[in-house]
Amino acid sequence: MTPHKLQRAAGWLAGLWAGVLLGVGFIGAPAGFASTFPETAGRIAGRMFMQEAYLSLGLAVLLLMMLRRIWQQTETRGSVLGADALMLLAVAFCTVLGWFGLQPAMTAARAGQSAMSFGALHALSMTLYAVKAALLLVLAWRLQGNRA
Repeated sequence: MTPHKLQRAAGWLAGLWAGVLLGVGFIGAPAGFASTFPETAGRIAGRMFMQEAYLSLGLAVLLLMMLRRIWQQTETRGSVLGADALMLLAVAFCTVLGWFGLQPAMTAARAGQSAMSFGALHALSMTLYAVKAALLLVLAWRLQGNRA
């Protein structure tokens, strides 16, 4: 596959990934809370966000491999960690911190065993999720350019 086609495919993948995040965050989770009891909706939303976190980590690895291949085919020298790769690593960091860091703390806060309130942790989690989606949208836009 030519570098240009690989870059376009990576851009589409990043865009679809951002769409999944927006669908889960703005459609799936709110629909659950609007249609059932909060405890049930919370479990359903938690399951969706868990699946999204694992999908995000897998897609981050795949996109990093694609970006590395593009770099190998187009660059003669310079850093492999360009802006696109750094954005992708930031997305992975937001995923790890949000799901594997904040989610257990939110569970503890719900049980009254945390220094921070559930609301504060939830707000931080939502902020990380929004940053992750925004970074993916910017990455998709950047990869659709004609740089390769």
